[in-house]
Amino acid sequence: MATTELTAQTFEKTVTDNEIVLVDLWASWCGPCMRFGPVYDKASETASNEGIVFAKVDTEAEQALSAALDISSIPTLMAFREGILVFRQAGALPPEALQTLIDQVKGLDMDDVKAQVAASHQATQQQSAAGA
Repeated sequence: MATTELTAQTFEKTVTDNEIVLVDLWASWCGPCMRFGPVYDKASETASNEGIVFAKVDTEAEQALSAALDISSIPTLMAFREGILVFRQAGALPPEALQTLIDQVKGLDMDDVKAQVAASHQATQQQSAAGA
């Protein structure tokens, strides 16, 4: 499977319509991005990763999207599972670490993740109400 270029118009739909989405945020002038690109592309072609969308965002072409995602360093790798951001890290990963991340995202207990997100959201609402 090849990588998918994402834009501000396609980002949200891609993340919410697919079970697992990995997003590589990069730029052509970024040396670490250029070194990570082939690692990411090779992982996207691995048969064991079927069902995962490997997406890329060119931060130069999609500056508004990059700003909305609060990207301050590239490359940045983000992983979404069932529309929930479950991983975000700046810096290039070696192939073994990328495969480990993929395996970990696949193995997540999403009921537990959703419960943690709900608890965090509830705590934030309670803090907002207490401060009002």
